[in-house]
Amino acid sequence: MTRTPVQNPAGRHGRPAYDRDSLLEVAVVVFNERGYDGTGMEELARRLGLSKSSIYHHVSGKEELLELAVNRALDALFAVLDEEEAGDRRGKSSGTTATAGMKRVIHRSVEVLAAELPYVTLLLRLHGNSEVEQRALARRREFDHRVAELMTRAAAEGGIRADIDPHLASRLLFGTVNSLVEWYRPDRDLTVQTLADALTTILFDGLHGRTAS
Repeated sequence: MTRTPVQNPAGRHGRPAYDRDSLLEVAVVVFNERGYDGTGMEELARRLGLSKSSIYHHVSGKEELLELAVNRALDALFAVLDEEEAGDRRGKSSGTTATAGMKRVIHRSVEVLAAELPYVTLLLRLHGNSEVEQRALARRREFDHRVAELMTRAAAEGGIRADIDPHLASRLLFGTVNSLVEWYRPDRDLTVQTLADALTTILFDGLHGRTAS
């Protein structure tokens, strides 16, 4: 959902008033354009049309903005795994497979990436230069580990090939998903559903045509 600045007709000097979410939305755009390390509070204040003191009314500084942004992306991605694990517990008696679950995780991750594109983009550009970044990278590793566990179960049931290390397979799969941030734009004709369907099909079924030997 796109949030816009909350206008305050009684604001001082006609300046726009921001709530925390709309301030974060603008900050993430600036971080992605200039790089987090290359963005100072002065630049954020200029882009927002606010004084720095007005920004500090909402957050302690740009590091808190970064933490809010990357946690938004990570929380959305972890929710995909949590939903799948909850569904798996409910569906075991009905024959739900880890392979089907893995496909759903990939499909839903594409949907999350599209819905939270600026935030996921920022997450993927972290270098670990601060405690906030290091915590975010640790959560990314936890996410990768949980996906690898699901891959291991899918291989054990024969749904995917077992001759590739599941951690490597997981990184290759999500490397493909993550590459979408470099070119996918939601305002184009390609729908999220079409994109997620095509990517899931290629990743799990390959590109061989039906007549290929």
